[in-house]
Amino acid sequence: MSMPSVAGSERALAGQPVVTEAFAKTVRLVTTARLRESVLKPLVDDAKELEELAEIEGATSNRLVAQNRGIEGIGAKELIYGVPHAAFINASFAYAKPRAPNRFNGPSRGAWYAALDTETCLAEVTYHMNAFLSLSGLGHAQVDYSQMFASLAGAFLDLRGAAHELCLDPEPARGYPAGNALAERVRGEGLNGIIYPSVRRAGGTCIVALWPHAVQSVAQGGVFRLTWNGTPEPDIELLVA
Repeated sequence: MSMPSVAGSERALAGQPVVTEAFAKTVRLVTTARLRESVLKPLVDDAKELEELAEIEGATSNRLVAQNRGIEGIGAKELIYGVPHAAFINASFAYAKPRAPNRFNGPSRGAWYAALDTETCLAEVTYHMNAFLSLSGLGHAQVDYSQMFASLAGAFLDLRGAAHELCLDPEPARGYPAGNALAERVRGEGLNGIIYPSVRRAGGTCIVALWPHAVQSVAQGGVFRLTWNGTPEPDIELLVA
């Protein structure tokens, strides 16, 4: 587990402390489908054709539109350019789920969710996949997730001692609206994000970065395969260390 360096509480927001911390290595799990080579490549014969098709794809790509001229919820100047995995960072903020907001981001703006250890990430993605399987009526699935490491530093709202807060309610219908309202206040104060206790794994710590520039030094790690065989607890296999 990566241990943060703590500079202490500087001020408060919404009754909770604002702290300055540096996390050298946080982890995020994403489906490997989001990291694969462009699906357009098998359709073309050379780089020029790929470029032409990419222009067509760009007309409907939230990330590319956001990078070129901004979209509702995030401006082009907020995004990151010229660093490794910049496109992936930008996509995390440009792609939101209008019908399914997350705990600290709403329908028009994404966020970068991470944790201090892989076990917490596995618990979080397991919860969300179980919710999807329940809604879809499916009992079996197999998904590969890749670790994405990143460093996070700066001023954060610290909810680690506030597990009772409504924004951390395990029921999304109660917790998510409160979390979105809090995230708006945090962004309005210019803070980099929120540190909070994992709702899906006791003892785990999560961090949400609310600005693209807060996500630094992104690197890909190992790959895990999660297989659901009709039960909420998936079989977990490490495919690539």
